Amino acid sequence: MARGRVGEKEEGEKHIGLLKLAQTLSFLLIFMAGIIIGLAASSHIDRYFNSLPRMFSHTTNLQTIPFSTPDYSNCTIIHRDCTGDDENDDEGRRAKAEKPKDRDCWSIDGFVRPENLSHGMSDDELFWRASMVPVKDEYPYDRVPKVAFMFLTRGPLPMLPLWEKFFKGNDKYLSVYVHTPPRYDMNVSRDSPFYDRQIPSQKVAWGSALLTDAEKRLLANALLDFSNERFVLLSESCVPVYNFSTVYSYLINSAYSFVDSYDEPTRYGRGRYSRKMLPDIKLHHWRKGSQWFEVNRKLAIYIISDSKYYSLFKQFCLPACYPDEHYIPTFLNMFHGSMNANRSVTWVDWSIGGPHPATYAAANITEEFLQSIRKNETDCLYNEEPTSLCFLFARKFSPSALAPLMNLSSTVLGF
Repeated sequence: MARGRVGEKEEGEKHIGLLKLAQTLSFLLIFMAGIIIGLAASSHIDRYFNSLPRMFSHTTNLQTIPFSTPDYSNCTIIHRDCTGDDENDDEGRRAKAEKPKDRDCWSIDGFVRPENLSHGMSDDELFWRASMVPVKDEYPYDRVPKVAFMFLTRGPLPMLPLWEKFFKGNDKYLSVYVHTPPRYDMNVSRDSPFYDRQIPSQKVAWGSALLTDAEKRLLANALLDFSNERFVLLSESCVPVYNFSTVYSYLINSAYSFVDSYDEPTRYGRGRYSRKMLPDIKLHHWRKGSQWFEVNRKLAIYIISDSKYYSLFKQFCLPACYPDEHYIPTFLNMFHGSMNANRSVTWVDWSIGGPHPATYAAANITEEFLQSIRKNETDCLYNEEPTSLCFLFARKFSPSALAPLMNLSSTVLGF
């Protein structure tokens, strides 16, 4: 009996030893597994944090420079040439060699004053980008307010030599933007203020909303330059009738914008209104005016930011209703009438009647004719004070008018 109890005791001690060994091995296995998992996790975390600079670089490039076509293969490049010169042609290589250094697209100068107008943005993307308004009042750079001259053309600019003479020596105070038919090449010299100033353009048709689309496209591209303070829309048949300093001072110092906006109680005015625009646009809101406007920066942002009311014009202002004559005058009358002088600074002669104004050729260009435009018989208000200086520009002039206009520019026009 005693031997039996001794055997049972030995078997129990042996069993307990095996259990302890099993527990020890289990702990070792768990410990080793933890080490392996920890090492693997550490490797993934390192790779993640190492990739953050590249991810940040991709995102920042796309958000900061939306006016350049994104190049996803080179998103980590911080310094690049922002001027748009083509290094593959001889002129581009010479121009690049003459420049002291490439421009830094990440600098404040590259952001607020983009020199390269080429971009791949859609209209919606462009209008969104152009509608951005700084909240901070002070500018972190020396801002000189500029006038944006926006040319909406059907191709050539026959008055280009006159405009070049008008702009000469005033580059610091102006910007030029040209909307042409797609793929049209202006072919001007590199020292011209019109060189490389064509914006990404689309097809335009007279009398349709495509014309107003082009106007908004010009405004939005010009708004990308934060120095542009005033925006004037011109055609290829427009000419200046005063020198640059007079035009610049007149616009920059004006408390109002210059947009024709009036109520015309005829079939050519109220008769074009559609009740389908109710309840958003009512008949008493409806206005008519010349498409050749001039607006300040604040109004330009309001115009390109509007989708609600413009969509109604695109749907219901159809021939014989013309959006370019009604949309901006009506929109400003509804919401921003107090900022508008309700007149145009571009002279035009409608006395012949019909859908188009009179066109003036070489035989019509005399000193007396130009002076009659400059000192119009009807006074207007400038900053709420009467003045005889009402028009800064005039249209329509045929290509043959260029020579006599150039001859009279220094003695009559003042440049």
